[in-house]
Amino acid sequence: MNVTSRFAAWSVAATTSAVLLAGTALANDQLVKMSQDPAQWVMPTGDYGNQRHTALKQINTGNVKELRPVWTFSTGVLRGHEGGPLIVGDVMYVHTPFPNKVFALDLNDQGRIIWAYEPKQDPNVIPVMCCDTVNRGVAYGEGMVFLHQADATLVALDAKTGKLVWSVKDADPAKGATGTSAPQVVKNMVLVGVSGGEFGVQGHMTAYDIKTGKQIWRAYSEGPDDQILFDPAKTTNLGKPVGKDSSIKTWEGDQWKIGGGATWGWISYDPALNLVYYGSGNPSTWNPTQRPGDNKWSMTVFARDADTGVAKWVYQMTPHDEWDYDGINEMILADVKVHGKETKALVHFDRNGFAFVLDRANGALLQANKFDPAVNWATGYNLQTGLPERVKQYSTEAGGAEHNTKGICPAALGSKDEQPAAFSPETGLFYVPTNHVCMDYEPFKVAYSAGQPYVGATLSMFPPKGEKHLGNFIAYDVNEGKIVWSDPETFSVWSGALTTAGGLAFYGTLDGNLKAVDAKTGKELYKFKTPSGIIGNVTPFEHGGKQYIAVLSVVGGWAGIGMAAGLTEDTAGLGAVGAYKALSNYTQLGGVLTVFGLGD
Repeated sequence: MNVTSRFAAWSVAATTSAVLLAGTALANDQLVKMSQDPAQWVMPTGDYGNQRHTALKQINTGNVKELRPVWTFSTGVLRGHEGGPLIVGDVMYVHTPFPNKVFALDLNDQGRIIWAYEPKQDPNVIPVMCCDTVNRGVAYGEGMVFLHQADATLVALDAKTGKLVWSVKDADPAKGATGTSAPQVVKNMVLVGVSGGEFGVQGHMTAYDIKTGKQIWRAYSEGPDDQILFDPAKTTNLGKPVGKDSSIKTWEGDQWKIGGGATWGWISYDPALNLVYYGSGNPSTWNPTQRPGDNKWSMTVFARDADTGVAKWVYQMTPHDEWDYDGINEMILADVKVHGKETKALVHFDRNGFAFVLDRANGALLQANKFDPAVNWATGYNLQTGLPERVKQYSTEAGGAEHNTKGICPAALGSKDEQPAAFSPETGLFYVPTNHVCMDYEPFKVAYSAGQPYVGATLSMFPPKGEKHLGNFIAYDVNEGKIVWSDPETFSVWSGALTTAGGLAFYGTLDGNLKAVDAKTGKELYKFKTPSGIIGNVTPFEHGGKQYIAVLSVVGGWAGIGMAAGLTEDTAGLGAVGAYKALSNYTQLGGVLTVFGLGD
């Protein structure tokens, strides 16, 4: 690409992220500038707003049918590959699940391996990884690549050589804490969350110095104010100060110490407000009768000062969770119309089946609507109190312990899990990969033992009554608060979405198809069957003047855990195995990165 056209492309890209950059000193000058170059993909979700949109438009609605694989790369690992590669200059950085290999591939030589990193980890970490041995990606900044290993070690690698620059132990796998999430670089820090809600960890988000690995701040999800970094008089919930001990008052005794609230989702950042956003997961245990109270601040959206970690505002989406509706899904930052009013919004498609729209500056709840019509555990939300209007029939503690509550929608894996949605500034719509799954849920009493599963529920999963498909790919209009179109899929859509300036929305399917649809209508324009099921995120880049699309295809994750781990009992895999038994008729384990381009 010549200088003039490259500058034009940068200008288009800059307009899509300008809402997050105006009127402020840039967060990490080099990284922000690189993220505005659509030829590269330097953050796990593309930009700080988690919009997953590219200004590239060489591949468009008119020619996408000519897309074809141009080169492939085998990772050598057969478990589920979530996340996606980074593209920094002429190098692509590819990660794997355990053992968490990282490859630097030369784009000038069809993916020749420049260097490879493989950490030496204790395989005993595998049994304490909840739902497959996944990893959701690496981060880049200051000439380093950052990886959160399964054993909860955060490492910084020299981007040119792959040599270890520094490492730090973020949590203790012996207590059930593991690393599965993609770090995020913000200013002079690397931010990373922790997994382990099914083992009774006390979830936390931690900021480390980018050059040394020294801890700058750590904020727990539940506990005393000094641990969760709350200012009782200034931290707000729906515009009101949370007050002293807002978390521990909602737990029985010291249960907050093993309260869950893991932070394994995606991280977004608004430089203009200097706020970091992320969500916390389920409270431990899954048996709600064993933990009375609202269990704050599990299932919560956090907005924290990037420099200090102190929370500016919080909003708990599912108080006293009874269904494992983790709140970890990505927070998408976009300036959009909400009921006709221009809004600096935070948009979050939650596991519980509701699409939340909040004012990202002050946390005001503006909207909470279903994004799957099957959702039945609640009829809606009271926007003043922020509370769900629950349906007693679907409470998992209504009949007491060991009562099997039937037909709850969505299932525990949610109407959407970690697979990130995308936002197109061209259409103003959000594109959401969804699960269309319900469940029966039977709690039972469970005792806590460090490093042992702390679940306390048996689940069975299945499609909604009278239906056969387990997923949809939808376009959602925040202004109207409704689904615009919905494309059904045989299985859950467990890949991350991507939108393009070429009028396309891309996603992958569990049975292995990369698909491109018209972003306006949802009409399928292209599909290609890759070697394995896709749970990775579709990633765009440009090299040598040509646009490419890359995706990892290796079936696994929670929905594919039966195949990935060789499980056969219907209730195994926390209930997912039975629902996805037919998946093995369509795909098998793989380990392949496929790069697509237009024909010559």
